[in-house]
Amino acid sequence: MLQELNPSLRTLMTPGPVEAEPRVLRAMTIPIIGQFDPEFLRIMDETMELLRQLFQTENHWAYSVDGTSRSGIEAVLCSIIEPGDKVLVPIFGRFGHLLAEIAYRCGADVTKMECEWGTAFDQEKIIAEIKRVSPKVVALVHGETSTGIMQPLDGIGKFCRENDVLFVVDGVATIGGTDFKTDEWNIDAVITGTQKCLGVPTGMAPITYNDRVEKILLERRKIEQGLDISSSNPRRIQSNYFDLSQIQEYWSPKRLNHHTEATTMLYALREGLRIIHEEGLQNRFDRHKLHEKALVEGLKAMGLSLFGDPRYKMPIVTCINIPEGVNGDAVRFTMVKEFGVEIASTFGSLAGKIWRIGSMGFSCRKENIFRVLSALEAAIYRHGGKVNAGAAVQAALDVYEESTLAVSIK
Repeated sequence: MLQELNPSLRTLMTPGPVEAEPRVLRAMTIPIIGQFDPEFLRIMDETMELLRQLFQTENHWAYSVDGTSRSGIEAVLCSIIEPGDKVLVPIFGRFGHLLAEIAYRCGADVTKMECEWGTAFDQEKIIAEIKRVSPKVVALVHGETSTGIMQPLDGIGKFCRENDVLFVVDGVATIGGTDFKTDEWNIDAVITGTQKCLGVPTGMAPITYNDRVEKILLERRKIEQGLDISSSNPRRIQSNYFDLSQIQEYWSPKRLNHHTEATTMLYALREGLRIIHEEGLQNRFDRHKLHEKALVEGLKAMGLSLFGDPRYKMPIVTCINIPEGVNGDAVRFTMVKEFGVEIASTFGSLAGKIWRIGSMGFSCRKENIFRVLSALEAAIYRHGGKVNAGAAVQAALDVYEESTLAVSIK
C-alpha cells in the first residue's frame, strides 16, 4: 500500500514556486460547487475586480487562464499573432527566448535583439529597433528570474502606443512584489502567475488586456463546432484551449461553456488577491524592498558578491556569484538536506556560476531571511568556502532595527 503523502516542510527561497499563504491553502479546502452556480459566478466577478486592482488597470478584461504562467503567455500570444505577423522580442535572459519560441510556433516573423545576461536594455535601443522592424507586436519580459534583472518599460510602452504597436509584457515574476503600472506604462496585455509574488500554488495565469487586443480577438473569433456548427473564420485562433476570444466569454455575462473551471484554484486565487488587497499594494512593495535590503546586506557581510547590474536588480530575486572553488550544487543540496531551506541554481551560460534567492510573496518574511542566510553560510563553510562567520545575520538584524517599517512589516 502507498503511504499517505507527507512531504517535508521546506523554507522555499527560490524564484518560484514560493510558500503559499496559509489562508490560501485553507481556501482550497472549501467544498466544490458548480461552475455556473450563482455563488461561483460571483466569485469569478470578484476575482476580476481584484485583478484589476493588482494590475493597476481600468481594463474590462482581467481574468485567469487555467494552467501555469506559460499557459497565460501562450494564450495571449497565440490569440493575437497570426502567421506572417512581425514580432520583436528583446531578450536579456532565458524567458525572453521563451517568448520568441512561442511566437515562432504561431508562425510569426520574429526579430530578436539580445543584450548580455545580467544587464537590461536601454529603452532607446529597443525603440530604435521598433522603428527599424515596424512590428505588430513587441513582447518583453519585465523581470528575468534567470538573471535577477528588471527591464524598465515606460518609454517603450509610450512609443508603442503612439505608433500603433501592441506591447505584451511577461510580468510573471514581478507583479504583486514590485510596482507595475499597466495603464500608465501603456501596456496592451500582461501575464502573471500565481506561484511567485501572489503567494498562491502553481496552476493559474492571471492576465489583463485592453480593447486594442480585444478588437483582434473579436476579429478572429470562432465558436467551436460543438456549440455552433455553422461558425467559421479563416483567421481563427490556432489553439482551442488557449482561445481568448472564447475564454473571455466564459468570464462575461454570456458564460460560454468553454471549459470546466479549476474551481479550487479559483478559490485560491481569489483569497490570495484578497490578502494583497488587505495588505495594500504599496505596503506590499515596501515589505519586499525591506526584506531584499536585509538579504543583500547579509550576503555582502558574509563576503559574497552579487551578480548583475545593480541599477536593474529585481527587488524580489537576488543573484549571487558562487565563490571560486565551491560546488554550487553541493551547497544547495546541503541547505535542503540539513536545514530544509531551498534556493535555486540557474540556466544556460550562467549554470554553475550563480545562485538565485527569491524573496517573494509569503516567502518574503523576516524569519525566512534569517534562515536562508544562516543555512547558506553554514553550507558554504561546510564545502570549503570562506565566509565571515556570524556577520550575515547580524547585518540583516541591523537593517531591521534601523528600519521604521520593521515595526509593521513581518
